[in-house]
Amino acid sequence: MKIVCLIPARLESTRLPGKMLKKIGEYPVIVQTYLAAKKLNLFDDIWVVTENKEIGKAIEDLNGKVFYSTKPHNSGSDRIAEAAEAIEADVIVNVQGDTPLIYKESMIKLLDCFRNNSTRRVDLASLMTKLDETENANDSNIVKVVVDNNDFALYFSRSPIPFSKNNEVDINYYKHIGVYVFRKEALLNFYNSPQTPLEKVESIECLRYLEIGKKIKMVYTDEFTLEIDTNKDLVNAITYFKNN
Repeated sequence: MKIVCLIPARLESTRLPGKMLKKIGEYPVIVQTYLAAKKLNLFDDIWVVTENKEIGKAIEDLNGKVFYSTKPHNSGSDRIAEAAEAIEADVIVNVQGDTPLIYKESMIKLLDCFRNNSTRRVDLASLMTKLDETENANDSNIVKVVVDNNDFALYFSRSPIPFSKNNEVDINYYKHIGVYVFRKEALLNFYNSPQTPLEKVESIECLRYLEIGKKIKMVYTDEFTLEIDTNKDLVNAITYFKNN
């Protein structure tokens, strides 16, 4: 099973413009993410996928591989799928470019979903974790996920799901973490399908997979995560890297 890691990275960002090139310690966000992926030593190859020359140069200066997108894309999955068409692989790992902290144990659990899946019921796998006390389920920057009894995703939303009609029932909210592992064909099916209604409404790419009938296995992790969406996230990341 050939495993290739593709890291999508675009410079434009509504909530934190230019975030991929903002420094965390010695390196920009995208370089820290690339180095974290490389350190795992789990992939046969690693590529950063971008249309931006500055991002590309930051990776090429480290002798990393860069695939330059030739067209605009609506999501990270669309961006890496363009590269996946040209790259030999059985399984594609999508590590978002703004995720500079990746734990090996969690990644191994995701890859095991494919190594141990003889019936091929899993089209892609991703991570989830409980919202902690400092996070608010009403925060639309945090994507929540609900799963069935076998931990397959039922729905993703920026709204708090499930909705509590009965306040006497305790609820655990689960946050989706933007690390994905795909069968290559599932990724290409996604790429060759138009944006779907729920995906457009919520602006969540995982919903397209569900809407076209793909099975998403969610893997729970309680490991600390860093995803940089806002300036507050960037400050927290700088503090973390400084102290660790």
